Amino acid sequence: MTKKDLLTPIGITVGFAMVMFGIMANAGFGGFKSFIQVSSILIVLGGLTAAILVNFNMSEVKLTFRVTKEAFKTSDMNLRDLISLFVSLSEKARREGLLALETELEEVEDPFIKKGILLAVDGIEPEVINDIMKAEIVAVEERHQKGRAIIEKAGEYAPAWGMIGTLIGLVLMLQSLSNPATLGPQMAVALLTTFYGTLLANLVFIPMAGKLENKTYEEIFIKQVIIEGVIGVQSGQNPKILEEKLSAFLSESDKNLEEKEQVEEETLGATANES
Repeated sequence: MTKKDLLTPIGITVGFAMVMFGIMANAGFGGFKSFIQVSSILIVLGGLTAAILVNFNMSEVKLTFRVTKEAFKTSDMNLRDLISLFVSLSEKARREGLLALETELEEVEDPFIKKGILLAVDGIEPEVINDIMKAEIVAVEERHQKGRAIIEKAGEYAPAWGMIGTLIGLVLMLQSLSNPATLGPQMAVALLTTFYGTLLANLVFIPMAGKLENKTYEEIFIKQVIIEGVIGVQSGQNPKILEEKLSAFLSESDKNLEEKEQVEEETLGATANES
């Protein structure tokens, strides 16, 4: 299950807003207009697009649009809930057998968990389950890397095309040295392409590629926990032992929260018994 990640659009919006505020605070709205140069925008965006098309094939370009959307989504899968799920599956498997787990899969939305449990129900050896599921992790990582590569390259190309636009502007400026009154405005226009390219790279492309990389690491981490859970269920591990094993993946804050909840449950149970 995924939901919208508001931090990405908020971060980009705040970044552009701060740049606009910095310009208008020093130059006013009229000064802000001087930062809009259509030819500079076309050089950066057009050159960037051309470089991407040269560097990648069409299937990779199409993949990028789908991967970019992931920067605006976040998974709501909770690691503690995941551990509870596998503990529940382990208890049911020990009580009723592995075949009984098929009925539980109707409530499971994650396809990776479903695949693992179905492999376990089919009686596949734990080593084979581990190999199959880890192969899928490698494939997922490869797909994500390919989609992220274009965004990373865009972060590299944007400042370079900004510099190319600046060089074009400087050449044109040097051709009109006989008219000193035009040098200042022409220099400003020349520098705008570098401004556009650097802004796009450091506010959009590089941060977005970083977020996608972090999301890949998080997804792989969750899938590794799922593999351990599936193998634990398949091998008939004691639910308490499986819970302790999977809890090793929890962060310190999650562990402290879990301990706090256990203490509260024990306190409530003792209070109920006394009454």
